[in-house]
Amino acid sequence: MLKEWNSYLEKNKDRFLSEMIDLLRIPSVSAKSEHKADMLKCAEAVKKSFLDAGCDKAEVMPTEGHPVVYGEKIIDPAKPTVLVYGHYDVQPPEPLELWHSGPFDPVIRDGKVFARGSADDKGQFYMHVKALEMMANTNTMSTNIKFLIEGEEEVGSPNLSQFVAANKKMLKADVILISDSSMLSMEIPSLDTSARGLSYIEVEVTAANRDLHSGTYGGAVANPITILAKMIASCHDENNHVTIPGFYDDVILPDNNERELINKAPYNEEEYKNDLGVKELWGEKGFTTYERTGIRPTLELNGIWGGYTGEGAKTVLPSKATAKISARLVPNQSSHKITEKLISYFQSIAPPSVTVKAFEHHGGEPYVTPIDSKGYKAASKAIETTFGKAPIPVRSGGSIPICSVLEKELGIKIIFMGFGLNNDNLHSPNEKYNIENYFKGIETIPHFHKYFAEN
Repeated sequence: MLKEWNSYLEKNKDRFLSEMIDLLRIPSVSAKSEHKADMLKCAEAVKKSFLDAGCDKAEVMPTEGHPVVYGEKIIDPAKPTVLVYGHYDVQPPEPLELWHSGPFDPVIRDGKVFARGSADDKGQFYMHVKALEMMANTNTMSTNIKFLIEGEEEVGSPNLSQFVAANKKMLKADVILISDSSMLSMEIPSLDTSARGLSYIEVEVTAANRDLHSGTYGGAVANPITILAKMIASCHDENNHVTIPGFYDDVILPDNNERELINKAPYNEEEYKNDLGVKELWGEKGFTTYERTGIRPTLELNGIWGGYTGEGAKTVLPSKATAKISARLVPNQSSHKITEKLISYFQSIAPPSVTVKAFEHHGGEPYVTPIDSKGYKAASKAIETTFGKAPIPVRSGGSIPICSVLEKELGIKIIFMGFGLNNDNLHSPNEKYNIENYFKGIETIPHFHKYFAEN
């Protein structure tokens, strides 16, 4: 099998790369209504890729929002079935002026593909499509394969839970495989064992019924930007501990053995800081960098605006100020509970000089996969086969909101097998995906299916 797979991959590398690049050209931004047609175009392109790779069936299936793309290749109902989950929607590309090339005009530089969605998640889920093609055309498939590729992950998957609940029979499988995460490096491979949950809210502070002249009214009327800034600043104490009442109530720390394992992962603080262009790191006192980004919940300000932000000066006392705020959650926390606490907190601390409106955008629950499961062992063995060393289990800082729903509705475990890197600029300008990682994923994925079928 190994020889056949390597030979097929070498012969088709150029085509595999160009096909992935073609998919990246489609601006499938789920958050913006003006891209509705692009979303459908991308879904149809994904469907075609399934059929071209060897799927017996592929379909673009509607939801209340953007469609889901389903595909399957069933070789033997008696064999294990792997359900591959991914998403074809991408984050908005703004700010455009910070891109070195067009976000939807893929460019290859220094062995990397720069484009929105290259690592998150088009390039990563497309590895599975090409792995299927490789196995199908070499007659080496050892499992049945199903695909569930959605178009709303970047906006919180608001319609996928209903879709999954209504299509349990179609989606029936033995394990879910997801490549929408990263590894420590190509020299130090790793496997994520969890994804943090998410609570995302928006807070709007209003004072006067209109924008005012800051000379005439300044000092007599509350400035919403000032009030909002004070409210946000109150969310952390001097130790960078979140101060919102009850925020940590349900948090369960991993035991000392797991914390020790987490901190065994190689880490060079100077390289970390240099890569980010910061002089010092910031975070909750008493925890290491890996712990802060994996086992601890966080609260972050994602955007803030109000008043005049155009060119030049305008002495205005704004009527409103707005912020978008998110919390990343760890196992045992509930996104519903945290959302309620966040909204209640901002409403309760507002002074009488302003009014506060706070509401939820979306949320998702944290997820943990056991490292003693059949699926994890297959993934670990697959990584070891192609990288030459066993992967380190780590807890991811990111969120995949639908994970807990998938396990609850389908009754099966999720395995995270991502091939991105932490510095791939996810959700930022100049997102990139290393070509080496893309091909390494295609090389490794067939081994997962082989080992999963053997166990």
